[in-house]
Amino acid sequence: MIPIEGLFETHLTVRSLERSIAFYRDKLGLTLAREFPERRVAFFWIGAPGSTMLGLWESGDGPNRMQLHIAFRVTIEQIEKASAALKAAGIAPLDFNGEPTEQLQALAWMPAVSIYFRDPDGHMLEFLTMLDGDASSRPL
Repeated sequence: MIPIEGLFETHLTVRSLERSIAFYRDKLGLTLAREFPERRVAFFWIGAPGSTMLGLWESGDGPNRMQLHIAFRVTIEQIEKASAALKAAGIAPLDFNGEPTEQLQALAWMPAVSIYFRDPDGHMLEFLTMLDGDASSRPL
């Protein structure tokens, strides 16, 4: 098998494409790559154009909704400001269990630190920074 070098694209279903475009573009600062209104889908670049893409597909208000998780890689300097930046954007910073917090969450087994938050459809999003050091001897 060929070695996988990274993730290029992932998708989320959303109830309102317009609301989600506003959230990901205006609150998170992602670059809108392309919108296809006739298909009710929009694509965003994560990082530099051509590196990673997020697709948002409008599914409407049906009763069967999934809440998924995506982690966005950020720098150590950015994660230190993440809680304040989220609050300034009107987004509640959350811990791993979805409870309000202002503290970064330690993931010792990786090792990493992160903070979580939700998009308008309840998808659990995360800012994550990998830390230096050997994680092999750390507890889960």
